[in-house]
Amino acid sequence: MAGQSRARHVILTSCMAWAVASLLFFPIFWTLLTSFKTEIEAVASTPSLIRFHWTLENYKAVLSAGDYLPHAINSIIISMTSTLLAIALSIPAAWALAMAPTKRTKSILLWVLSTKMMPPVGVLVPIYLIYQRLDLLNTRTGLIAIVALSNLPIVLWMLFSYFKEIPHEMLEAARMDGATPVQEIGLVLLPTSLPAIASAFLLSFLLAWNECFWTLNLSTSDAAPLSVYIASFSSPEGLFWAKLSAASILAIAPVFAVGWFCQRQLVRGLTFGAVK
Repeated sequence: MAGQSRARHVILTSCMAWAVASLLFFPIFWTLLTSFKTEIEAVASTPSLIRFHWTLENYKAVLSAGDYLPHAINSIIISMTSTLLAIALSIPAAWALAMAPTKRTKSILLWVLSTKMMPPVGVLVPIYLIYQRLDLLNTRTGLIAIVALSNLPIVLWMLFSYFKEIPHEMLEAARMDGATPVQEIGLVLLPTSLPAIASAFLLSFLLAWNECFWTLNLSTSDAAPLSVYIASFSSPEGLFWAKLSAASILAIAPVFAVGWFCQRQLVRGLTFGAVK
């Protein structure tokens, strides 16, 4: 009886997992199908799942416009640089909070996390005015700064959760050998924390790539990433659903591939760092 009950539990859990995965994947699947349709078929009142005129014209139109590559380069630069900046700021902060905790450590961490819960639209006006005064509107520097600060709480929490599990004896031994704080971080902490740093890097990169609120409101053309490029297919004449779908697929394809090949490392870091 116990074996049959366990088998039913495994089957039920697997079916639920497949159902949830299918539900989450269906919008991507539908977007992919729409990208191969004509504009008329894309807005048809009775959508077709398979029986439609398959075409690559939408991808040709998106790629031949000459705007995809500059926006893709902006996305890569902004996502990569903002992620490196968030990691660089989080490592010493997480090290200090984990290795020298005080009675205010928990309050500091909760305060940092609370900034992530704040609706971005609530601070849009002051941020916009500050950027306008500093001449940071429509610049990569401005977007890198705001995206890095947006992802900083998550990266800090992940690294803190990992750092506090590292035996303090390792760091104490380094101090007894005369290691400075910089050497302690660089020669002891970082090599033992590569899995957590890699996971935090991947998650921060994915969040930075998918960022659209700040990119849409703080950039127009010169520094605009792919999120702004996708939004450009909405015009006064209407939405070009087929071309919009093609542009969306081209935008998510790189991070989809990265997430697929690095899923084991990402899940390992999330479960060990953020959940533990």
